[in-house]
Amino acid sequence: MRTLIVDDERLARERLKRLLSEVEGVELVGEADSGPRALEMIEEQRPDLVLLDIQMPALDGFQVIEALDEPPLIVFVTAYDEYAIRAFDVHALDYLLKPFSRERLERAIRRAREELAEDRDFAGRLAPLLESLADQGQYTTRLAVHDRAGGRDHIRVVDVTEVDWLETEGDEVFVHVGDEVYVIRRALSELETRLDPAYFFRAHRAALVNLDRIQEIIPWFKGSHRLRLITGAEVDLSRRRARVLRQLLGW
Repeated sequence: MRTLIVDDERLARERLKRLLSEVEGVELVGEADSGPRALEMIEEQRPDLVLLDIQMPALDGFQVIEALDEPPLIVFVTAYDEYAIRAFDVHALDYLLKPFSRERLERAIRRAREELAEDRDFAGRLAPLLESLADQGQYTTRLAVHDRAGGRDHIRVVDVTEVDWLETEGDEVFVHVGDEVYVIRRALSELETRLDPAYFFRAHRAALVNLDRIQEIIPWFKGSHRLRLITGAEVDLSRRRARVLRQLLGW
C-alpha cells in the first residue's frame, strides 16, 4: 500500500516512518511537512493512503481534503481528541490519537486494506465531513488555490480575508485577490457553504463577493445594480440578490 505521511512535526514523522517500516506491505512514498506540500505530493505520487495530521499551519488536515478533487484514503493523525472524535463520527476511514502504538497503527492499516479491496467510494464518504464542519460553524479560513503565473501551476495558500470576490466561468472558479487571479478546483456552490456568510455574499448565480470589499452599490438597468469593489472591479448584482443585500445592509 503506497502511503504518504503528512505532519508538520519532524519527530512525529520520524516515529511514523519507524513504525511503518515494521508493517508488512506498506510502501512509504514520501512525507510532507505542511498542507500545501501535502497537496503537491498527493498529486505527484497518487498514494493509496495518507496519514494526515489535522493541526497544521497554513492548511490544516480538513482544508487539505477540501482542496483535493479525488482524495485518497485518509487516516487522521491528531493529538486533539475532539478533532479525532469529530472525524470518526463523520465516517472518516480511521484516526490515530497521539501517542498511539504500533498495534493501533496496524489496525488502521488493516482497515485501509479492506477499503481498497472492496473499492468503496471513500471520496463520497468524506463529503459529510465538510458538511459537518460547515453545520458546526467551522468555516474555512484559508483556500488552496492554483497559481498559473509563469506557465507553472503551483499551489498557493490564500487567507479568505484577502479574497475580493470569486466567479465561476465554465468548469473553473477564479479567485480574485487584488490584482492577482487564481484558480480553485471547487464548485462555487460548495465554496459558498464553506465560506462564512457573514463575509461572503452571493451577488448572482456565478459570483461571491467579500462584503468587506464593497465600496459602492451602483444602480444599473431595470432594477439591477453593480457592486464596485475597493479594487475598482465591478460585479453584477441581480435584482433578487439586491433585495437580500438591501435587507442585510439596510440601504
